[in-house]
Amino acid sequence: MNRKTSKPVDGRRIKASAPDRKDILNLFEDQGRPLQRRDIVDRLNVVSEDSREILRRRLKAMVRDGQLVKNRRNAYGLPAKMDLVAGRVSAHKDGYGFVMPDDGESDLYLSPRQMRGVLHGDRVLASVIGVDSRGRREGAIREVLERAHERIVGSFVEESGIALVVPDDPRINQDILVAGNHTQGARPGQVVVVEILQQPGERQPPVGRIVEILGKSGAPGMATEIAIRNFDLPYEWPKGVEKEAKAFGDSVTGEMCVGRRDLRDLPLVTIDGADARDFDDAVYAQRRKNGWRLVVAIADVSFYVKPGSKLDDEARKRATSVYFPGRVIPMLPEALSNGLCSLKPDVDRLCLVCDMSINDSGMVTRARFDAAVMKSKARLTYQQVWDWLVSGKDEIRPGATDVSASLKDLYGLYKALRKARSRRGAIDFESTDVQFQFDERGAVADILPYERNDAHMLIEECMITANVQAAAFLLRNKLPAPFRAHEPPQPDRLESLEQFLRGLGIRVPWKSRPEPRDFENIVQQIKGREDKPLIMAVLLRAQSLATYQAGNTGHFGLALEAYSHFTSPIRRYPDLLVHRAIHFVNENRGARGYPWSREEMDKICEKCSHLSRRAEEAERDVNDRLKAYFMEQHIGDVFKGQVTGVTSFGLFVEITQNHVSGLVHITSLPNDYYHFDPVVHRLTGDRTGKVYQLAQKVAVKVVAVKVDDRKIDFELVQ
Repeated sequence: MNRKTSKPVDGRRIKASAPDRKDILNLFEDQGRPLQRRDIVDRLNVVSEDSREILRRRLKAMVRDGQLVKNRRNAYGLPAKMDLVAGRVSAHKDGYGFVMPDDGESDLYLSPRQMRGVLHGDRVLASVIGVDSRGRREGAIREVLERAHERIVGSFVEESGIALVVPDDPRINQDILVAGNHTQGARPGQVVVVEILQQPGERQPPVGRIVEILGKSGAPGMATEIAIRNFDLPYEWPKGVEKEAKAFGDSVTGEMCVGRRDLRDLPLVTIDGADARDFDDAVYAQRRKNGWRLVVAIADVSFYVKPGSKLDDEARKRATSVYFPGRVIPMLPEALSNGLCSLKPDVDRLCLVCDMSINDSGMVTRARFDAAVMKSKARLTYQQVWDWLVSGKDEIRPGATDVSASLKDLYGLYKALRKARSRRGAIDFESTDVQFQFDERGAVADILPYERNDAHMLIEECMITANVQAAAFLLRNKLPAPFRAHEPPQPDRLESLEQFLRGLGIRVPWKSRPEPRDFENIVQQIKGREDKPLIMAVLLRAQSLATYQAGNTGHFGLALEAYSHFTSPIRRYPDLLVHRAIHFVNENRGARGYPWSREEMDKICEKCSHLSRRAEEAERDVNDRLKAYFMEQHIGDVFKGQVTGVTSFGLFVEITQNHVSGLVHITSLPNDYYHFDPVVHRLTGDRTGKVYQLAQKVAVKVVAVKVDDRKIDFELVQ
């Protein structure tokens, strides 16, 4: 089928028909041999010059994406037919690597020699050249389809008159040479950004020029600066984006409120962390005869961020806000994220509201979505609300009678929702988070556990309830919009988890395929145990990653048949897409004419899932580096801890007071031969019989810190 396209050719925009990728791939399948471009033109009846130009560019793009290969005779062919594998390179710091195939097949091992011409993350075509001594498929790179790195952050080094940059990412194991006239005055030891001018080849290293000097390693804020560049996070606004955001002004006008439900008299409040700056959800509850009314009002970002706008293009490119200690890389400019969209107290704000009736059993009996205008009556923190609930006082603040009544009813509703959560068997994971405290210079002064209380969980249950209703709305109207999907744990993870639990004497409740309530059963079994945090962490690691999908497959962890993200459109692009879907149905009295196809939505969801994981990895990288900076100040100090991992090469220990982890290498254990039992996660001394095992309490001394590797070395204190 020919597809009409509009592309610039020779500076002019044309409209012409040309075969799409599916037609081209079908042709190659039918012909069963490589084809030159003139053969493709003839067989697909591409007549006009404009159509041929579009076809030429499409073939070039298909080669770039690994769908086709161009051989030395300038003929195109299918990679699979040529025994070629398209995939992305995953490098190891020791010099070797793997090709992770696009089709999900087993990885190809790449020797250090094969890795000379590529860097971690490059997309390549590789061929299978044999099987190595460990039974792994071994590959050879035939072509680089796409380079992953244009710029790399690292440390500037001068050795014997040669300038180079040592990459911060240990997976990029080739140093970048820098010509003398391209150093920009960088000094040894400084953290810099180098632009690659010449990618690596089999016989030459990468060559680049320094384009930015970030400063001294370990300086305050450096951890975040490095992560932003290592993970390629967009942190600067393209031209016109901030202007578009500011064009709406700083207040909601009467014209904006036309046709909206007026909720300005309702005592809605926001409840967030003390350091929160963007408030995208507000809540209100009222006790009724047979249950409650719950109103969850969410900032109506979709009113301002329209499809095709510069704001939307950039929000889609970012997909999520990224939260670092002391700094946020927002999805939307501050004029919206902290301004016009943020549900600040005592000002009018546009919102999309989910108004629900919930019975005494915690089940939603009715729900409706409306475009509305609201005025928050208070900006409250979790700690404020929790302290007030514990105090038993009548009012949270003088004169706040209606707000206090709503909060009391919210707490009663929360208890009913928690019971409903327990009945359906949702897993109640308890993760251990930390807060960094900084001194006046911006350096890490302390690391403290972050305690969650009922106020946190109250808001969490309200948001989950609204998200479930948004998912139900999407299903009823048969709309392709982002669902939050969470699959059951994979069999290989289950097997190792079962061994771990049985080794600790914990009964495994499932026989073959577990249900969510089986995991909750384990959570109940370990209540009161000293090793509960460790077991919770292992349970969490066994779970599959949650993703965004255009079709519903359910949410295993929450034990829900359908789930979506609706409550955070200021900081998550999928939530914004869900809002647009709901508005479309309400404004058009149905889903007919919905502008996004399932295929388009699938692609958006896949990209959002990828960018969400990238943000999590960047946040974790900064946290790990800050922990290393902090522990550098404590070399020689002794801490109490707990063994959280046992391997053949040593013990991983987590310090109790700040949840910082490090390694006790086997060579630093009392002199003996140690035998590792992987089933019960135990090291046993051959001569002494000394046993080291999971959850064992120990005292450790900090002996070394490698900030660049985010590694901390301990030794046991007997």
